[in-house]
Amino acid sequence: MAINTEKLGMILQNFVAATTDVQGAALVTPDGLPLAASLPGGMDEERVSAMSASMLSLGERIGIELARGTVDRIFVEGKKGFGILTGCGEDAVFLVLASESAKQGVLMLEIKRILQELKLVLN
Repeated sequence: MAINTEKLGMILQNFVAATTDVQGAALVTPDGLPLAASLPGGMDEERVSAMSASMLSLGERIGIELARGTVDRIFVEGKKGFGILTGCGEDAVFLVLASESAKQGVLMLEIKRILQELKLVLN
């Protein structure tokens, strides 16, 4: 069965537009290929996809090596905001870009909600 990338794109666009402090989102394959994205202007979708998949893979390896168990998410905090990477089933990696003013608890709840919606389309 083919993945409906158009529907995934619409879900991501709606998520970015409707969620306070979210600046962008992308859904990529574990190999680093873009499935759908709604990213800020000037960001290269293919480059972001490749880095996201690599970072989640490395994070999972670190979790194993440091005996931390399965990694739920990777959280990158910088001066200009956050990048949160989360697995979305076995077929995708979900990236969210948020501003520095984002409330982390609310953001995590919104990510959990959107992951369920994305998984329905992916399956």
